[in-house]
Amino acid sequence: MKNQKQTKFNVFHTLILTFCLTIIVSCNTKQETAETKTTTTDDGFKGKIALDIRDSESDWSAYTPKSAPEGAPNILFILYDDTGLGAWSPYGGRINMPTMDRLAANGLTYTQWHTTALCSPTRSTILTGRNHHLNGMASITETADGFPGSNGRVPDDCAPFAQILRDNGWSTFWIGKNHNVPEQDVAPGGSRAEWPTQIGFDRFYGFLGGETNNWYPDLVEDNHFIEAPATPEEGYHLSKDLADQAIRMLRDKNATNPSKPFYMWFNPGANHAPHHSPAEYTAKYKGMFDDGYDAYRDWVVKRMKEKGILPENTGMADFNPMPEDMANPGDYVRPWDELNADEKKLFSRMAEVYAGFSEYTDAQVGRVIDYLEETGQLENTIVLYAADNGASGEGSPNGSVNENKFFNGYPDELSENMKYLDVLGGPDTYNHFPTGWAAAFSAPFKMFKRYSQYAGGTNDPLVISWPKGIKAKGEIRHQYHHSTDIVPTLLEACGIEMPKVYNGVEQTPLSGVSMVYSFDAEPDAPTQKEVQYYCMLGTRGIWKDGWKAAAVHAPISGKGNFDKDVWELYHVAEDRSETNNLAEENPEKLQELIDEWFKQAEINKVLPLDDRGAAELLTVERPSQEAKKDRYIYYPNTAPVPEGVAVNIRGRNYKILANVEITDPNASGVIFAHGSRFGGHALFIKDKKLHYVYNFLGIKPEQVFVSNTTLKPGKYTLGMEFVKENRGEYGESLGNTKLYINEEVVAEGPMRTQPAKFTLSGDGLCVGYDSGDNVSNLYKSPGEFEGGIIQAVGVTVEGTPYMDLEAEAKRLMMSQ
Repeated sequence: MKNQKQTKFNVFHTLILTFCLTIIVSCNTKQETAETKTTTTDDGFKGKIALDIRDSESDWSAYTPKSAPEGAPNILFILYDDTGLGAWSPYGGRINMPTMDRLAANGLTYTQWHTTALCSPTRSTILTGRNHHLNGMASITETADGFPGSNGRVPDDCAPFAQILRDNGWSTFWIGKNHNVPEQDVAPGGSRAEWPTQIGFDRFYGFLGGETNNWYPDLVEDNHFIEAPATPEEGYHLSKDLADQAIRMLRDKNATNPSKPFYMWFNPGANHAPHHSPAEYTAKYKGMFDDGYDAYRDWVVKRMKEKGILPENTGMADFNPMPEDMANPGDYVRPWDELNADEKKLFSRMAEVYAGFSEYTDAQVGRVIDYLEETGQLENTIVLYAADNGASGEGSPNGSVNENKFFNGYPDELSENMKYLDVLGGPDTYNHFPTGWAAAFSAPFKMFKRYSQYAGGTNDPLVISWPKGIKAKGEIRHQYHHSTDIVPTLLEACGIEMPKVYNGVEQTPLSGVSMVYSFDAEPDAPTQKEVQYYCMLGTRGIWKDGWKAAAVHAPISGKGNFDKDVWELYHVAEDRSETNNLAEENPEKLQELIDEWFKQAEINKVLPLDDRGAAELLTVERPSQEAKKDRYIYYPNTAPVPEGVAVNIRGRNYKILANVEITDPNASGVIFAHGSRFGGHALFIKDKKLHYVYNFLGIKPEQVFVSNTTLKPGKYTLGMEFVKENRGEYGESLGNTKLYINEEVVAEGPMRTQPAKFTLSGDGLCVGYDSGDNVSNLYKSPGEFEGGIIQAVGVTVEGTPYMDLEAEAKRLMMSQ
């Protein structure tokens, strides 16, 4: 009986327990339903989210950076400036390039790779894979003029190649020259939207302008301006610094992410002016160019034929191929046998410096290549070694020790230049060789940089080495290609595609074609490119299926009348040097190509054409985030203000006033400085006297104004005033300058000012010091102001009388 009762109790207990468990389970199920979410969210999350992380499941797939494809290559793109096909040793040239020779022996040498004929536009095609007008880069950024194809800003529908690589797992680095940032954004407080680190590059070290002084460069690291880490006296040269930084970036990357591929774009200052070469490298070429540029062209073309770079039937273009009434006088080549002894000596020396500059930089590139080999990375690195346009004729027919004269439309003078013969290429010069060497180093073609209708401006060196990916070694390729083809080539080699929509914006299709087919093709296999238009600074041409049409027009000539241009026709598949004009024999083919040019112009936003002169192009006022004004106030202890955003005194009356308190009887140093020894002006105290120097294009003697009284401790308004009275033969302003201490005139005399910029190298406006290269030889940079306090410096171009401004400045000073 007891057992029966116990059994009934156990059964009842079991039923109750089961019922309770069912309720608990049910409640828990309801709670899980209420508090647990297993879902795919808008951002791609596929995990499980509960109240408690212990009941949740993570999903990293939406948050893990994308990795590059297995075995993806590294990319190192070395892009020189201003080098034609006839310069370097791999092509038969006299300039020794051991690193490039080494890469050519282990890869391919391309003989018909073309560019836009100018640096910023060519770089834009390599940045995006689109034609330069589609990138808004009709010309250099300083000539942007507000039209769709010429605004200086890459549009959102042309996504940068580096950004695509970074999104797909590459580390990305930009070393050296940029020149793709709008001029008004090259400023400490300017927009960073177009700076390298905002367009796909993890790191940047270099300079933003078109050129820089290789001894005293204007440097940027990532997104801020910096001073050079050393001086020329300490062994500094930009090319070495860039190689140091490149190796450092790669080492840093390898320390943490050795399996991650990299893309490094290495853009040295070479071979752009100023041609700055260490003396020992210049010495290597002593006497090697004494035969002159006429003889050099004959010598190098013969060598190019022997090496298989050119067909045996290639002719030699004339030095001065354009009719006199259509030619730009500044691009004329003076025959070597018409030069006097001093001219031959100077011009030969200029070629020696250019060659030394090139080889020295090649040696620095070699250090980067050595590092890649030593670390086992070279085997799977695509190395491209190229130049962005033909050799530069911006040195004029007479060459220059200060290239800035060209940009100011001011002629060089032989006796002035000869003073610098022994120091050419060093810190005292900003030199550029004459047009004769530009034509010689661009042999066998017509003309040189800026001329987009002729191969002398566009046919450039390109060597590609990729030991793992290219079977052919030491071979030549003759397929016709262009800088727009680089991005499609690298995308295919890396196994990725350019997206059709990027960041919500439908993308403009790539303009180029991949060159990968040529890696293991026959040297003369047909090119897969069909058409390529050219347009630069008023020049234009078009290549299609082996034929070339070229409009006879000089760049930056100011001639206009484009509808009257005469077009030439060349069958470049048979006539590489474009010497046999077939326009009269084949007018139908010529018209077909002219029609195609206008078709491509419409597709690529090319019009309007612009051939205005350099001084006019470089001084156009462009929009800025800062309202236009006539008064500027600058303060000490700030970064240099780049010329593109600094007060513009060109061709104008102007005044500089500084509120200064002198606390030490021996106070000295720079109060205000802008420019360099190659063009600029500075207000400073030396030997207890106020000085103002205007350095007109580096021409000696400097224009110096010194106070007739000394400065003692106290508060002062120090300043100067220039009043323009006339215009000189070359556009320079002629007038009178007064130097002031308070309201008293302490020096006065005639003065001239430059019509255009102080320098393209960027030496900015400074208060309390002079960055980089010093404006005047009366002090040495940085010339920091000592023994007093600079409250502020004002510069005005508004026309207000100096005395009114002095009274206002004095009131401000006394209020402190």
